[in-house]
Amino acid sequence: MNDRLTSLGLALRVAFVASALIALPASAQAPAPAPAAAEPQEKRDPPPPLPAGALKDQKLISAGEALWKENCAHCHGSKAYPGKAPKLQPHKYKPEFVWDRVHNGFKDMPAWKELYSPEQVISLVAWVMSEDFWP
Repeated sequence: MNDRLTSLGLALRVAFVASALIALPASAQAPAPAPAAAEPQEKRDPPPPLPAGALKDQKLISAGEALWKENCAHCHGSKAYPGKAPKLQPHKYKPEFVWDRVHNGFKDMPAWKELYSPEQVISLVAWVMSEDFWP
């Protein structure tokens, strides 16, 4: 009998506290969390003109290949796969797309605009878009 009274007393206290919390005005209750502020998007630099003739220049393609081997192959793989970065599919890309990803970066890929000159980025585009680049 004593256990029943203790349980009943506990149940009454819980019910009283619950009803008191429900009866509180909204201003006295804990405030709802503020919505997360939208992260400002970093400004993406637009690509420069990428003439098809320049992208076919063998000297430019060779310079891009050297940069690729030095800084890109360790993530994308020596032939763009396998590496820790996604497999490249240059046959699906436009030169401006490749330039944007190299220059401005994307997700886990860093932006290379602080390290590479515009000419170097263009040489990488020429290499990736060349017939010699095979992922």
